[in-house]
Amino acid sequence: MSDSTLVVTMGGQAQVVTFALDWLLGQGESIREIVVLHLAPGDARTERALAQLEAEFSGGRYPIPPWGLNPSPGECQPCRLRLVPIRRGGDKLPDIQDEADADATWQTVYQLLSSLQAQGRPLHLCIAGGRRMMGLLTLSVAMLLCGHGDRMWHMYTPSEFLERARDGAILHAGPEDGVRLIQVPVVPWGTYFPALRSLTARPPTQVIAAQTAWLDQAERARCRQVVARLTPRQADVLRAFAGGQTPQEVAERLNISLKTVDTHKIQVLAECRVAWSLPEDTWLDYRFLHDKFGPSLGELLLA
Repeated sequence: MSDSTLVVTMGGQAQVVTFALDWLLGQGESIREIVVLHLAPGDARTERALAQLEAEFSGGRYPIPPWGLNPSPGECQPCRLRLVPIRRGGDKLPDIQDEADADATWQTVYQLLSSLQAQGRPLHLCIAGGRRMMGLLTLSVAMLLCGHGDRMWHMYTPSEFLERARDGAILHAGPEDGVRLIQVPVVPWGTYFPALRSLTARPPTQVIAAQTAWLDQAERARCRQVVARLTPRQADVLRAFAGGQTPQEVAERLNISLKTVDTHKIQVLAECRVAWSLPEDTWLDYRFLHDKFGPSLGELLLA
């Protein structure tokens, strides 16, 4: 298994980092670097958490947990710790209080993940700790930069054990403690639309807008593909469904039987399965036509 990097968002709880690392090592992962994203240590809890982590990774080594696929009790393995504070300009950001802070956080995460991707190692990202906004922004960046080999994780900790471990009172959790990582499904949009990754200088709202525009273009291309293969009467039926009408309303509008409407609809949906690469047994109905073509798009393509 290739070496990988673990990125964790953290607030004032150091155990979020060590629990995640212990669980991954227990699954047989080879983690050689751990990167901790955090806000400026403006309180004693965060300062204590950072100090605890530095002690755990003393000398660039980390104790191997005595469980998992290759347990080696008492031994340590090389594992570099990097503490990365969120910055706005040249200053460490103490909190995310407005959109400018959110933009600064997004850019910090973007630059970090970009540099890590350039190293070629698979990434594990755990967004269980720290401000919720920091986790959401990290997820947003991950969807843009991460590939199919990267993993996003959320942490589950039983409530009773969570209380006992609070504020770093317990830094290591074994299988019997019930702590585990749950994989978060993430679509790597940047893999499918590489041009989106070149928008680093823009605020995140503009990047998301560009991402949406790319997706809209892809949807329009599929819609055009469908329309090009329809007969004039099938196009009439599609136009009516795109405008939000029900099968009965389509029949009345076009002065045809409900059975004829259904025949045309079946053929239109068959073309949609081809355009959207859907399995033949995928269930679709007329609502799919309204959702995909929509009133305005239907007018644009079918006028």
